[in-house]
Amino acid sequence: MGPVINEGAVKTYEQAIEQARRDGGRILAGGKRMKGDAYDHGYFVEPTVIDGLPKDHPLFFEELFVPVLVVADIHDLDEAIDWSNRSEYGLTAGIFSEDASEVERFFDEIHAGVTYANRRAGATTGAWPGINPFVGWKASGLSGRGTGGPYYVQQFMREQSRVRMR
Repeated sequence: MGPVINEGAVKTYEQAIEQARRDGGRILAGGKRMKGDAYDHGYFVEPTVIDGLPKDHPLFFEELFVPVLVVADIHDLDEAIDWSNRSEYGLTAGIFSEDASEVERFFDEIHAGVTYANRRAGATTGAWPGINPFVGWKASGLSGRGTGGPYYVQQFMREQSRVRMR
């Protein structure tokens, strides 16, 4: 994993870790800025997993754009979709399930612009340029219109009809 984008992102990361600890969260992995050798020349932080926060904690609902994952016990798909949709943001969402009806229900009911089911490579963020549009819903986007899909480049092209008579 590469660095976060700048010192401001490092501060966001450190504030999230501090807030989680202060509010009773347990750091299961990560939680520190990386230092030494190559890490001294960039904004490197450890990917972090946090448990033990109440499901209504702000860290579940903020778009931090840093490698922090907050986890909670969810009892079923109804509860998972309900809690996910409570966020004012809707950039990406993913599900892992072998039940085709669960996957279809997730796609139909989740409030996010980019959605995935059973994607093994990477996290549930980012779309494949030229294949999937990248789009955010709610406060994660402005229009609900995506970019990067198969028709993306055409939006930026100007048509021109040329006729030459001799």
